[in-house]
Amino acid sequence: MNANRIVVKLGVTIFSLFLVVLFPMGFVINQIFSGFYYSQVQKQIEQLASRYAAEISASTSSMTVTMIEMMSAFADVKSLVVDAEGQIVANSGVSWRPLNSLIPKEEMNRLASAKAVQIEMVDPVSQERFVASGQPIVSEGRFYGAVYVLSSVDVIDRSLQKVRGSLILSGVGAFFLALGLIFVLSRKLSEPLVRMEKATRRIAKGELDTRVDIPSNDEIGSLAKAINDLAVDLQRYRDTRSEFFSNISHDLRTPMTNLEGYANVLREGLYESEEEKHKYLDIIHDESKRLTHLIQDLFELSKMEEGKISLQMEWIDLTEVVELAIRKVEPKAKHKKLVIRADMPQQVPFVYADGQRMQQVFMNLLDNAIRYTESGSILVEIRQAGPGKIATAVEDTGIGIPEEELPWVFERFYRVEKSRSREHGGTGLGLAIVKQLVEMQGGTVQVSSVPGKGTRFEIILPIGGDSP
Repeated sequence: MNANRIVVKLGVTIFSLFLVVLFPMGFVINQIFSGFYYSQVQKQIEQLASRYAAEISASTSSMTVTMIEMMSAFADVKSLVVDAEGQIVANSGVSWRPLNSLIPKEEMNRLASAKAVQIEMVDPVSQERFVASGQPIVSEGRFYGAVYVLSSVDVIDRSLQKVRGSLILSGVGAFFLALGLIFVLSRKLSEPLVRMEKATRRIAKGELDTRVDIPSNDEIGSLAKAINDLAVDLQRYRDTRSEFFSNISHDLRTPMTNLEGYANVLREGLYESEEEKHKYLDIIHDESKRLTHLIQDLFELSKMEEGKISLQMEWIDLTEVVELAIRKVEPKAKHKKLVIRADMPQQVPFVYADGQRMQQVFMNLLDNAIRYTESGSILVEIRQAGPGKIATAVEDTGIGIPEEELPWVFERFYRVEKSRSREHGGTGLGLAIVKQLVEMQGGTVQVSSVPGKGTRFEIILPIGGDSP
């Protein structure tokens, strides 16, 4: 199996996290069980020793000690009874502490002060360890001796070993169960990513109709949707680029053919009068201007997309910029018998922008409006668009734009209704340039249109800080 596969990496990561959690948790559970079991045993022998001590202190019969010894033997409990001098007077199962032997003095001193003793004893023969609880025998304030009750540590350890075995068995079961779940989960999580990787490779090879199934609404689903959107955008880009090159080839070939043809007519002297000669020269001049405009648009758009264009930002009077743009395009409008109307307030706040570039924006919009308007008028409007914003709109009564085309009109290489666009001229670069320039100056551009009634472009610019 390839260790670089995401299913392996994901599985190893989840498995490592599982082990990181499992081992400390197992250690903590073992400590809890051990501490609980030891404390329970300790508590039991303390209670039993206290009960024996209480029975002896409350009884006046000399048989009480013998009865407790017998009870301990019957219950298989090891116990010792010592007198006030520390001498063992009763023994039940503690073979290494014979009768009449003495308890260590430091233990007797503690017991004599009415304090319990917790000690550990070891059988010297079997090396078996015991925990013991010693409780003093006190009656009417007088110390009479003590009772020791013992419990084997080895028995406790054997019981704990059984518990540990159960825990280990449970842990091994959980381990294999987790291993299976991790494998299934990692496959489930990685399969959509693997499919997306294969799809992106097909897209990279040019199979732009490739689509990825969206498996969920989470981040993986968002990634699948982004890949599908990328494929759609690339396909549209490829189609529009191909169409653009077709259009630009036509738009370049037409003026070049005219230039070559009329230049050849002039060179060969194939004209009948000076008037006809000047007519041909005018055509050559117009076609040259058309070529220059086309090349300039391509150059401008290329610089903007590469971020190599610089702006001369300053405080400008938007009214002056708009009026100058109107004056420059007015001859074209009059030639088509169109009226350009301006609706601008007397006091317009200054905006922080590049005056030359904004004039280029408005001239492009006005030129576009004149090109696609056969009759009626063109309205240029300036208004306040909310706090800190000012809007400038160019609205025509032209042929309009179909609704399905509106989202793409600002894209590079895009032309609305291609055959009609060619009829009206233009390369589809003007609106792309408008959008780039407006956004570079912190503004936005919007479009709305009704086919057969007209189109409205609106530019919204921030006023900026304190205007002059």
